[in-house]
Amino acid sequence: MYMRNVIYKMLTGCYMMVALLLVGACNDDVDIQQSYPFSIETMPVPKKLKVGETAEIRYQLHRDGRFEETKYFIRYFQPDGAGTLKMSNGTVLLPNDLYPLPGETFRLYYTSASTDQQTVDVYFQDSFGEIQQLTFSFNNDNSKEKQEE
Repeated sequence: MYMRNVIYKMLTGCYMMVALLLVGACNDDVDIQQSYPFSIETMPVPKKLKVGETAEIRYQLHRDGRFEETKYFIRYFQPDGAGTLKMSNGTVLLPNDLYPLPGETFRLYYTSASTDQQTVDVYFQDSFGEIQQLTFSFNNDNSKEKQEE
């Protein structure tokens, strides 16, 4: 009789644990990952530019995961020198303004307007606040074209 009582209590305890686990597992909140890390790669860019010369910067966005509603944005700041940065569609970017990224593969064009060293910080941000930064530096190309004798 004693053994039957012990087995009964053990089975009752197991049933209660299973019931608690099942109740805890019934959760209407489905966790769907929306924010994924991302990176930006570029092709090499020139190190020297003459005043008025334009450098093409080719970008590629790489996502570690895909949530279709994620939006990506771009902004830039120029701490040194002067120049303009524009998108391939002709949109001239204003410093510190946020613009939607035109796609996962895109080009920007930087035109030098300074004989000083120029630094351009380009920030990429997703709709969840994750930020990646790339910095480009250009020196003035003051080399003279060889004149034919």
